Amino acid sequence: MIEDGTWDVLVLGGGSAGLAAAVAAARAGARTLLIERHGYCGGMGTASLVHSFCGLYLLRDAPGAVAANPGIAEEIAGRMEAATGMGPRRMGRVDVLPQHPVEFVALADAMVAAEPRLTAVFHAECIGLAGDGDGWRVDIAGRGGLRGVAARVVVDASGDAVAADFLKLDAGMAEAPQLQRPAYVFGVHGVAAQGEDEALRIAGLVVEGVRAGVVDAGAMGVAFRPSGRAGETFGTIDLEGAETGGEYDPCDDGVLTALETRGRAIAMSVTRWLVARHPGWRGAYISHWPARAGVRESRRWHGEAVITRDDILEGRRHADEVCLATWPMEFRENARGPKLVFPRENRAAGIRIGCLRPRGIDRLWVAGRCLSADHDAQASIRVMGTCFATGEAAGLAAANEAAGNHSPTPHSNDQ
Repeated sequence: MIEDGTWDVLVLGGGSAGLAAAVAAARAGARTLLIERHGYCGGMGTASLVHSFCGLYLLRDAPGAVAANPGIAEEIAGRMEAATGMGPRRMGRVDVLPQHPVEFVALADAMVAAEPRLTAVFHAECIGLAGDGDGWRVDIAGRGGLRGVAARVVVDASGDAVAADFLKLDAGMAEAPQLQRPAYVFGVHGVAAQGEDEALRIAGLVVEGVRAGVVDAGAMGVAFRPSGRAGETFGTIDLEGAETGGEYDPCDDGVLTALETRGRAIAMSVTRWLVARHPGWRGAYISHWPARAGVRESRRWHGEAVITRDDILEGRRHADEVCLATWPMEFRENARGPKLVFPRENRAAGIRIGCLRPRGIDRLWVAGRCLSADHDAQASIRVMGTCFATGEAAGLAAANEAAGNHSPTPHSNDQ
């Protein structure tokens, strides 16, 4: 239930960035309201079943994961390790932390419940935003009807820069052919334990099924990864994004509907084939669908500062940075797998406070994949580890502004 009165901070979206923003603002003393359209927080890591935290660690040639950003990002990593019993894993030149969506939901619930100044409202969505004196009026829709609330400061952690749309402001989005393509992740239960060599065998079977006309061609490149739980694995499909026959638009409901139905059809096709052809899959079945396909890129805010491709490549640092971007630029502009572009000498790039501040607008902050970045840099900063860090920075900045302090504290990390 949404209480009456003016909220100090209202956070739009409870994904990795929004969760961190809301917790940080509440811990800083702000009366905080978090609005989330699903029944739990976590975004890509829960609703879309993305099962690895990327961007938590510095890039290093030497073995051993080193946390890039102190604070909530490091706290969530520690909580997840305790919940799953799994620590960081080396994958090529990067370190990732395996995570389980079920544990992430429980972890997020616990973090929200621990903050008396934080109220989370699920199954609700912002449908309008307008300036109201020294703050904002936010229109919220839920199954119980429409309601307007007042907030001194808003944080847009929606992933799609929805506040820009409500305010009729221009938000950048790459041309359709260049947009990062979406992912579709699904859960499978009953798969026998498999060695690393099984990945090649499965890939060969998928190709065989496609050539035979039995498996949907969209399954080419599907990847399966054990969840860490007995018999459970996650399958990941990269979609083309133009399933409706037109251009890919991640903000169009028709395109999003086609992504969901196409993803399920491909998953069913390849799973049935493997159950019939692979002895380790006998009796396996799809155990859960994502609540939504994983959109990697859509609209982005134009901020007082912009993080660019060159910033990532050169590992540029700034006096006003609030956190570090450490993930390589991961381009998925087609469904043929990722192309990773690493910064020179594994340098981390600083994300400036101005990247979280929309140009010319007071009492509004942004975090996560819709912050102010060019298309190439967004391919680095969109990952969940970095979103935790930008969310925390935006939440602290919002709490400071709500309290009348306009000087957010820059991030300090000398690594």
